[in-house]
Amino acid sequence: MTSTDLATLRPRLPSPLQEVEDDRFTRRGVRLSLKRDDLIHPDLVGNKWRKLAPNLTAAAGRPVLTFGGAYSNHLRATAAAGRLLGLPTVGVVRGDELSDRPLNPSLTRCASDGMRLHFVDRSTYRRKSEPSVLAGILDAAGARDAYVVPEGGSNTLAVRGCRALGEELRGRADVVATACGTGGTFAGLAAGLGPGQRALGIPVLRGGFLAAGIEGLQREAFGGRRGAWSLDERFHFGGYARTTPGLDAFAEDFEQRHGFAVERLYVAKLLYGLVALVEEGAFATGTRVVAVITGAPFSG
Repeated sequence: MTSTDLATLRPRLPSPLQEVEDDRFTRRGVRLSLKRDDLIHPDLVGNKWRKLAPNLTAAAGRPVLTFGGAYSNHLRATAAAGRLLGLPTVGVVRGDELSDRPLNPSLTRCASDGMRLHFVDRSTYRRKSEPSVLAGILDAAGARDAYVVPEGGSNTLAVRGCRALGEELRGRADVVATACGTGGTFAGLAAGLGPGQRALGIPVLRGGFLAAGIEGLQREAFGGRRGAWSLDERFHFGGYARTTPGLDAFAEDFEQRHGFAVERLYVAKLLYGLVALVEEGAFATGTRVVAVITGAPFSG
């Protein structure tokens, strides 16, 4: 795999920065803009391009094996990349009980894009980062020679790839906010911002463990903590893949106000958190806030 191969996919970089008029922000003297990473590529949407591209280059034509749950955006993006680039892909799916069931729309898309699915029990899946367990998974999947990308795509190469997101926003915002899953996008974003800027992360998982994970990713990628950043853990709405009627109503209202589809599991939680924070007075008058739109809704 070469950078030239990836260039043939013609990503839209830098992604557009769109200022929006929203009275919930303007009445507090805060400017809101959307960093439309959802427009980078129709199949490798948002942060998936930024995280996958350097890993696909490093794979150098080898099969790519990665991990995810039954509704994983990362699995779908990896499968799409394999289809577009003629690259074999293997998806290790959490939950061996799913192997005898009809594929859901998300996994159906993966399979139709040529991804070979390998289901593992949840206990083994939790231990997948242990070298001996990983070796067993690779053997069972018939993928000993595969290039392995971790769940969510967050590794050193991905974090370095996401640094460009922060660099694209230097001088264009005071606060840059994004939703956080595994933390790779946020770790790179924070490292790429300039002096006087800060990154705000909205975790979509419960547990309070993500700060240590982000510090670890930055240490591996850059040798230590980089950038001014913080997390607000209040807006996960029960945890990963959880939503509520209130969140859905908020997202539908935002869609009507600003004319684009709001992805529910990450982007809606980010936007909800920003509205709550501005109403709490968390941002001083004159603050320029950018929300990174990291994904788009999946249509099966």
